[in-house]
Amino acid sequence: MATLDPRVDLLWPQVHTLVLLAQTASYTQVAQRLGLSKAAVSQRISDLERTVGQTLVQRTTRSVRLTEAGQRLAEQTTESFALIARSVGEARDLATQPRGLVRMTAPVALGRQHLAPQLETFLRAQPEVRVELDLSDRFATLAHEGYDLAVRHTSAPPDNHVAWKLCNSRALLVASHAYLKRHGTPTHPSELAQHACLAYLRPGPTVWQLERAARSGPERVNVTVQGPLRAGNSEVLRDAALSGLGIALVPDFSAVAALRARRLRVVLPAWRPVGAFGDALYALHPWSPTTPKAVQALVAHLKQGFSAGFPSE
Repeated sequence: MATLDPRVDLLWPQVHTLVLLAQTASYTQVAQRLGLSKAAVSQRISDLERTVGQTLVQRTTRSVRLTEAGQRLAEQTTESFALIARSVGEARDLATQPRGLVRMTAPVALGRQHLAPQLETFLRAQPEVRVELDLSDRFATLAHEGYDLAVRHTSAPPDNHVAWKLCNSRALLVASHAYLKRHGTPTHPSELAQHACLAYLRPGPTVWQLERAARSGPERVNVTVQGPLRAGNSEVLRDAALSGLGIALVPDFSAVAALRARRLRVVLPAWRPVGAFGDALYALHPWSPTTPKAVQALVAHLKQGFSAGFPSE
């Protein structure tokens, strides 16, 4: 049986730091995660490189990249550190009171308009729980980026996550009264090709797909649209529609306040946009045999808070 180098068991913090660096490619983010200075993070990597006798991280003024040896070491130890984190969390969760840190991510519009108020009431009710909320429309890899929970709109939650449905969600075509007065209100999806359309930023031509119920079965129309703005954030598209720039395709949670205030109108209400966004909101947690009580408590609170969905009336 191989004997363990007596110095190796002193290097677990250094190896863990390398794992985080592989996940974030940022000394600043690793320092924030660990509560250390960037100099301390750099020293840990240097200590590890000195022990293994080779370079593990290539540093430039603009980027951080692991060498082949560094990448292999990080890949081989990532799951072990994830298992340790889950085990410690489960041991801590034996207490009856939810406590600890929940790191979560959510879309920008949903987080700003709807999730933040829910978190305020939750944290008042659960003083032993802390939440770190990252708002991003980029889909994050939860386990690799250290998130405990994600709120996402999707039609098919991933199989390798625990998923709780929070409420239904739908995509809407919206425009301001001023825009429709100037350019007319489309009565069929094909007319959208003649309008200024504000689309979510995706590769290739923008094709909107709309569907309505018909006696012979669902009627579906695909229309290629163009417009002055495409953006990767639904609030930007909503605000552009509010300014009269065009017709925007956005998720309901982004436009509901403007619809209730009669500042926007739903365009083609008999037609349902499909394929643009998910049809439900889910809370997602990386799969594990048990779920931390703090996460359970937060999900229960969100399920209650989002139970009504986003009615515009």
